[in-house]
Amino acid sequence: MDKEPITVKGLENLKSELENLKNIQRPKIVAAIAEARSHGDLKENAEYHAAKEQQGLLEGRVLAINDLIARANVIDVTKIENNGKVIFGSTVRVKDSDNEKKITYRLVGQDEADISKNLIFYKSPIGQALIGKKKQDLVSVSTPSGERNLEIEDVQYI
Repeated sequence: MDKEPITVKGLENLKSELENLKNIQRPKIVAAIAEARSHGDLKENAEYHAAKEQQGLLEGRVLAINDLIARANVIDVTKIENNGKVIFGSTVRVKDSDNEKKITYRLVGQDEADISKNLIFYKSPIGQALIGKKKQDLVSVSTPSGERNLEIEDVQYI
């Protein structure tokens, strides 16, 4: 079983989601199934089938979260000795050399990644290009939208 790197915040978010699924969502679905059952014939009962499908999705997510937590290798970037290099969990400010746009990324585990929040998977093309580099390094990344040239302006461990 491979350990999955995860940030402290990522683990907190998973535990919080698990609590919500078990203590809030699960009872709601159980109640919806009971309500739908009370309507009689289950073969043509759309509410029942929808609730059962929702239950299956919820239980699948609960299992997935339990698995992630079991395999979690929590990395607290504030406690790691660093030498200015980009590592898992670090926050990196880069400047796109093509358009001078500045972007701040945080390198995180797969389950935490959310590009809309600039949380990028450390094994993504940009993540892999940044790992091991340091401030003022130039990085070239092949992305689906083409080649990007980034200059690392700052690396933080927060």
